[in-house]
Amino acid sequence: MAAARSRVVDLMQSVGAASCRCPAHSQAFSGPLKLHRGASGMLPNHSPDSKEYAFEMACSNIRYGPGVTSEVGMDMAGLKAKKVGVYTDSTLINLPPMKTVLESLTRYGVNFIVYDKVRVEPTDQSFKDAADFAKRENLDAFLAVGGGSVIDTAKAANLYASDPEAEFLDYVNAPIGKGKPVSCQLKPLVAVPTTSGTGSETTGVAVFDYEPLQAKTGIANRALRPLLGIVDPLHTLHMPERVAAFSGFDVLCHALESYTAINYTERSPRPTSPLLRPAYQGSNPISDIWSRHALGIINKYFTRAVYDAEDLEARSQMHLASTFAGIGFGNAGVHLCHGLSYSIAGNVKSHQPHGYECDHPIIPHGLSVVITAPAVFNFTGAANPERHLSAAEALGRDIRNDRKEDAGPILSDMMKKIMDTMKIENGISALGYTKDDLPALVEGALPQDRVNKLAPRYPLKEDLHDLYTSALTVY
Repeated sequence: MAAARSRVVDLMQSVGAASCRCPAHSQAFSGPLKLHRGASGMLPNHSPDSKEYAFEMACSNIRYGPGVTSEVGMDMAGLKAKKVGVYTDSTLINLPPMKTVLESLTRYGVNFIVYDKVRVEPTDQSFKDAADFAKRENLDAFLAVGGGSVIDTAKAANLYASDPEAEFLDYVNAPIGKGKPVSCQLKPLVAVPTTSGTGSETTGVAVFDYEPLQAKTGIANRALRPLLGIVDPLHTLHMPERVAAFSGFDVLCHALESYTAINYTERSPRPTSPLLRPAYQGSNPISDIWSRHALGIINKYFTRAVYDAEDLEARSQMHLASTFAGIGFGNAGVHLCHGLSYSIAGNVKSHQPHGYECDHPIIPHGLSVVITAPAVFNFTGAANPERHLSAAEALGRDIRNDRKEDAGPILSDMMKKIMDTMKIENGISALGYTKDDLPALVEGALPQDRVNKLAPRYPLKEDLHDLYTSALTVY
């Protein structure tokens, strides 16, 4: 018996010694699963009008803690990468988060090259430029240090460098692009978010302005997810007030939209293959937990985080809320606030927000999203009043005496009050738009069915026009 046991122990030790201990393969954190590649055929009981019956949960591995960025050199060294591309922007290159990253990479002997030309609010051209850099430098690992623009750009660079023969629109969401599933093997990507907004470190989504149509769209596939998200709350102390406000509203709308989206069983058609199941699936029991919990954090810490840059507790909690909401919407999806936002941001004329160092007009993503939120939730409330009231409760309202028929106006009014507290501009008219611009805004929203169809009340063309009209002013 003792001899047999000894042999088992020796065998276990041999297996352990032989197993790969690098981050890409060890149980410390695992990469995206590639379960469906090479499969053929069609799911059973499939018809053009059949509804979904399943959902998938996907999320990057997350490491959280103040100062945890200093570990990134060990992570990249463990990946055995010959050349790491460090993606950031022209502002962050001179700030402490990048200093910490570069010191860690140097300390652990990682060979790296920096790409600091990421565009804030990226475009199709800036994605192409970032991908060309990755191809030219023959990168075999990616490290993104920044907000959503930086992380999304690194995702796109990784994708197109990994499939150099692909046309740009091959992977872009339909109907603007072909929306092909990702079948190539991507390189490892580690993300270090420096804002509390997009949750991009948790998702397989990369959003950009498609300049030929002056509209935002994106690429969405689980294969784009970072291998690891390093969430270091110390980085949030460097966010200017307006960046904290706009990115915080992105978190809030991620949580609200995913929580109030149609249930995954109402989405149709059912995909013909698991490979074709979209990342944005509709609300589901697991996403609901993350999204509603994020709302509670926002209710408690949002105002403090915006108006006191040294409040580490509040900014840390909003950083966590961003990650939590990212897990929620990364699997459930968003709907009309985002669907309407893409043409608002894409048609920008001359808006230059305070606190953003840009050489081009921009409407920050969180601002373009929240500016229609009061109109959106007033529109969708009647379609799912229970969810809208539950969301209002998570944001601090006593709903015991509220009526279901008032759910939309209640959540809409709450959004207005939060926006007023955060000094958000008074509607899209304050961003440079007039009634004459509404037809172009509507045209830009029409192709966004990937998210619009997740709304509990689907908007017709005239509904989109009415929503933009309502959003001309907020207060």
